[in-house]
Amino acid sequence: FAGLADVSISQDIPVEGEITVPVGSRSPDEDFSTLDEPVKDTIMRDLKAVGKKFVHVMYPKKSSALLRDWDLWGPLVLCVSLALMLQGGSADSKDDGGPQFAEVFVIIWFGAVVITLNSKLLGGTISFFQSLCVLGYCVLPLTVGMLVCRLVLLAGSGTVSFIIRLIVVVAMFAWSTFASTAFLADSQPPNRKALVVYPIFLFYFVISWMILTFTPQ
Repeated sequence: FAGLADVSISQDIPVEGEITVPVGSRSPDEDFSTLDEPVKDTIMRDLKAVGKKFVHVMYPKKSSALLRDWDLWGPLVLCVSLALMLQGGSADSKDDGGPQFAEVFVIIWFGAVVITLNSKLLGGTISFFQSLCVLGYCVLPLTVGMLVCRLVLLAGSGTVSFIIRLIVVVAMFAWSTFASTAFLADSQPPNRKALVVYPIFLFYFVISWMILTFTPQ
């Protein structure tokens, strides 16, 4: 290779070939990234998505919004809110309400996981996190019911108060069960829908019972 150092190329010899790389036109969607937008816009977009899912739950109908754009932010907020409102009851073993908060967390998330596994074993066509999303968002009516019950308990804890709380809890329980089954019914085999609805019924019934039997210290 020692002789190659003496080899030179005349400047008159043109360099053949295309040295430019063709770049196709890209759509704006391909160039879009959350890293290129302000944090405020990202947060507002996520909040609007969560708000739309809340609207779908409060006005239940057969829609794929909760299944297509699933997330766990809404269920987490609802679970924390419900647990915070349930803490401080007379059934707590400590004044800080810690066990009650953990109890609500475990019941909601563990119950949702069990129902999701049951749905998958029965031949459900939705994914694991899609089912968690629907079950979590459908806790919204019960969370609203818990808020109303807390306000009613501020006025007293007599018979009239119990009747009002009973009506509210039963209505919110029916709302949550109907909303969840409306979103999950089409994803189950027709001959196994009852086996899927029954655990959902028990899931929301346990949460409703905790709300109804709650009494502040």
